Amino acid sequence: MPLRPLPNLLRATRRRLALFQDDVAFLLGKQDGRKVSEYELLAHLPNLETALAYEAIFKMPVSELFPGLYMEVERKISARAKSLTAQTAWASDANSIVRRKTLESLANR
Repeated sequence: MPLRPLPNLLRATRRRLALFQDDVAFLLGKQDGRKVSEYELLAHLPNLETALAYEAIFKMPVSELFPGLYMEVERKISARAKSLTAQTAWASDANSIVRRKTLESLANR
C-alpha cells in the first residue's frame, strides 16, 4: 500500500526555516500565531491569498506545501474528467480533438 503524503508541510517547513508561528503570522498579516497553528493542524484551510503568501515565504509551490490536499483535489478532477469524457459526444473538428485530449490527460492522472 503506497504511503499517503502529509496533508500539509507548513509546520515542518516553518521549523526547518527556524521560524516561530508568530513570525509567520506577522509575515502573513495575522495578529498572532494562533491562525498559523490552525493552518498547520488543518483546523482551517488558508484562503488563496494566504496560501500564496505561504508560497512566497517558504519558496515552495502551494501544491508542495499541501501535498495531501493537492492529491485529493487531483483525484477528484481525474474522476470528473473521466465522467465528462464518457458522457460527451465527440466531434472531429480541431477544437474537439484538443478538448478530448485535454480531458483524457486529466482523467489518466
